[in-house]
Amino acid sequence: MNEVILNGITVTVFSGVDDLLGFVNNKNGILVAVNAEKIINRDHRIKEIINNNIGYLDGAGPVLAARRKGISDACKIPGCELWLKLVKRSYHSRSFYLLGSTRSIIEETARQLHKDFPGISIVGYHDGYLTTDKLKSDVITDIISKKPDVVFVAMGSPKQELFMAELQEHHPALYMGLGGSFDIYAGKVKRAPKWWIDHNLEFAYRLFKQPKRIRRQIHLLRFAWWILTDKM
Repeated sequence: MNEVILNGITVTVFSGVDDLLGFVNNKNGILVAVNAEKIINRDHRIKEIINNNIGYLDGAGPVLAARRKGISDACKIPGCELWLKLVKRSYHSRSFYLLGSTRSIIEETARQLHKDFPGISIVGYHDGYLTTDKLKSDVITDIISKKPDVVFVAMGSPKQELFMAELQEHHPALYMGLGGSFDIYAGKVKRAPKWWIDHNLEFAYRLFKQPKRIRRQIHLLRFAWWILTDKM
């Protein structure tokens, strides 16, 4: 396990999933998947959250950047796989809270987890549409009262990181941001086929399926330029 600084963000570089899971065993904090978008993000709040918690490499670009800085064993750890491996490793001893996506997706996610991991303790769940201060306060109160060991938050970035930081102030737990992982697990969204994933082209597949993502993907060009010119 090593650390590398990428544009002011301190990222913990693990040799693989088992290395990461062993590191966070019985730990509290926020697990943040660090991709190119987060690295070039100028929001100091996100950088502060990552630097004060556990950022891990989730993207071919950041992995390449870490290797160029001398960490040869840097590898990509996809968050959409990591959370389920964390569940598999700890569901006999830890309790979970699910937050994010739509009501139907979060309910299906809970049902599927009970099916895949018999005996799992899911102490609560809520959709991610916290559109009023009261809804937000109610979720915080619910998490405080149910005291989960692990809280998965699938609300998209940076919203999920900011909310996890707020939740952390009220209840100590292991928090992990999941983006659209509940949608994939519940079968609402298909992940890229294995060939695209193995060739580090998952972002291109998602862009092909969702052309409206083009505005978000432009940052990849700037990130690539930073790597080529050693501005990282």
